Amino acid sequence: MEILVNHHQALLLKRTISVKTLQDSDVRPLSVLEDTLNYLCNLLDSTEHPFEMVHDFIFDRMRSIRQDLSMQNISCSRVVSMYERMVKFHIISQHKLRRCSGSNISSLSYLNMEQLTKALATLFNLYEANRTTASIFENEAEFFSFYVLLHLDSKTQGTGETLSLWFRRVPSHIMKSTEMNFARKILRYFKLGFYKKFIHTTESEASYLQYCIIEPSINEVRALAISCVNYGGYKPQPFPLATLSKLLMMKEWDVASFCNDSGLQTSVDEEGNSCLPTKQTTLIHPKGGLHKYYPLESERFERFSVEL
Repeated sequence: MEILVNHHQALLLKRTISVKTLQDSDVRPLSVLEDTLNYLCNLLDSTEHPFEMVHDFIFDRMRSIRQDLSMQNISCSRVVSMYERMVKFHIISQHKLRRCSGSNISSLSYLNMEQLTKALATLFNLYEANRTTASIFENEAEFFSFYVLLHLDSKTQGTGETLSLWFRRVPSHIMKSTEMNFARKILRYFKLGFYKKFIHTTESEASYLQYCIIEPSINEVRALAISCVNYGGYKPQPFPLATLSKLLMMKEWDVASFCNDSGLQTSVDEEGNSCLPTKQTTLIHPKGGLHKYYPLESERFERFSVEL
């Protein structure tokens, strides 16, 4: 993949994680690592190549940055900032990889999530190493909230420690933060099946990065809502798709497609309104979930996307 465009950039990126043996002279100083990271982060929105290729290029070189930082045992606030940017890269990459197609996307997503978990763990250690009495980094609470939200996915590669035990080690001022309160609330809504609160609280309160983590769970929650409407509805009275559209925060035609993907048929009433007949016995929950994602209808998130 020909992404490098000049000699200076080639020098910044001259070593990747594939190097087997390292000499002291191979380890780049902090200032060079910062420049390298800046260059890599600027590539994230590149449209010259498919995103999976861009991701693969950045991914390998970010791992080598972390290796160099680890070998030098650097833990200053500048490194904290670098790790925050690397965690952000993995979160946004996971979001973008879900929109890619190809035989290796599943593998890329798995490896990306693995590195996200590891980078977060290191970041938390860096926060602690730089902590003074009652101090907190500007983005610390949000990054702690990411770890909580990752537990929405049962397949998340955690540390082996239960979330309840992990909470005991989180500083109290972070536990009381708006970001952590939001994450814990969303996790609770998800586990209890409060689909309306889950969807609408996500839309109104989530940051863009929090949303990127939550997004895969939205389809799962929507499927639960469709199931509740189907089995709990009154058969002679089909459920209006316009109402479902507002409930699930989807375009009405996307609601119809979502119902069809779930094995349900929709109909049109005498007034020309689309409806979901209830008590259908054909409802299915595809193994592995629905692979097509229907966007959350939100002007707020559309603005976030433009700003990023």
